[in-house]
Amino acid sequence: MNKPRLVLFYLLLVAIPAVPTAMAAEIGQQAPNCLLKPFEKEDQVFLQQWQGKVVYVDFWASWCPPCLKSFPFLNDLHQRFSDQGLHIVGINVDEKLSDAQDFLARVPAHFDVVVDPDQQCARSFDIQAMPSSFLIDQKGVIRHTHLGFRSGDTQELEAWTQKLLQEKTANP
Repeated sequence: MNKPRLVLFYLLLVAIPAVPTAMAAEIGQQAPNCLLKPFEKEDQVFLQQWQGKVVYVDFWASWCPPCLKSFPFLNDLHQRFSDQGLHIVGINVDEKLSDAQDFLARVPAHFDVVVDPDQQCARSFDIQAMPSSFLIDQKGVIRHTHLGFRSGDTQELEAWTQKLLQEKTANP
């Protein structure tokens, strides 16, 4: 390999790992503003349109057993806290819409479900596991992240939700 190619190869090796880190959504950062498609509708929505509320973003897929377990919890959270300013958005990342439809036929969602057809939002949040959850405060800042879902996780997630809702009430 000649010297210019060797230098280019080295630069690519160094630059590639830095790209995902620079784009990753992290605690303390503004949440990425993703363009999403409401489930089974033609219009589009921006994640940022819910700024001013506490937003629970949950990336899920039909093939994910923990996602199946998390939906009853999310429905319960929505029922108890939506009137206090909580908005839950389930972002489906399945390649086939029919897989998501089958999942929702078995476990209906009582919160907004949207589709990330080109996986751009999942890449912006740097999703590493299913489900991946992000709690976003009323200013659009990511305050808590959570990977996976086990029944023992509900207390932690509910405590974070209540904490952010109390901040919302204190700082309308």
